[in-house]
Amino acid sequence: MVVLTAVAYIGGLTFTLASLLVLANRKLHVEEDPRIDTVEEMLPHANCGACGFPGCRPFAEALVAGAALPGRCTVGNEGDREKIAAFLGVDVGEQVKVVARLACAGGSNVARNRAEYDGLDSCAAAALVAGGGKACFWGCLGLADCEVACGFDAIRMNANNLPVVDEDLCTACGDCVTACPKDLFSLHPVDHQLWVACKSQEEGDGLLADCEVACTACGRCAMDAPDLVRMEGNLPVVSYDRGPQSRDATLRCPTGAIVWLKPGGGIAKGDAASEVIRKSARRPSPT
Repeated sequence: MVVLTAVAYIGGLTFTLASLLVLANRKLHVEEDPRIDTVEEMLPHANCGACGFPGCRPFAEALVAGAALPGRCTVGNEGDREKIAAFLGVDVGEQVKVVARLACAGGSNVARNRAEYDGLDSCAAAALVAGGGKACFWGCLGLADCEVACGFDAIRMNANNLPVVDEDLCTACGDCVTACPKDLFSLHPVDHQLWVACKSQEEGDGLLADCEVACTACGRCAMDAPDLVRMEGNLPVVSYDRGPQSRDATLRCPTGAIVWLKPGGGIAKGDAASEVIRKSARRPSPT
């Protein structure tokens, strides 16, 4: 009898709760706009986050809700953005493409190692051993964690063990930013053409024995473009929000640590920068 009573009680409670859930679903259910599925199908399905949303589905929802314009997707092609705009009856909108940039130019042909690292083939692992084997503590270790982390094949290691970003393929997903143990990657609009390709916190010409292209903190860039560049510690910092950029800050840089990035690829250094001639790796620093 007790068992039957308990079963009846549980059954009644289950029925009551189920009924409440059904009523709540009917009362609170919100019909989803069917256009969201259509728009999502038009998106590249990269789920990279370059648009500012956590994936293509949330971006599609924002597009249908009028909270974003198709131009925010810099991964898809122009034709797809125009199709979405036509389908929704909105403007395409414009969005400056954002890409990953590397704050280091110290490849093996210009930068020395102070020790040979013999361990797991990973920057993260090498960085745990006294910061890695590079003479410049802040420099790229060249073991390709960023290349491995990039799911869009936008990063390739060059002949000097330095990662090169293909801006056409880069989606600004940020995986390389997370993967780099030296914090050398950051995300920037492609129109940020003035770039500091160094992250060393030291100063003086003595640095050049370890890396020929290191910033020596001479401050000439900040002197030549005071409205655009300032020195913080021993590195120049570019204020991209202070109006038009110019190449003035690069002209007297003796090492080419601050450069001008050309549209479509390529780097322009100032006239005072020494030309890098060596193609092979530099020998380790003497102990």
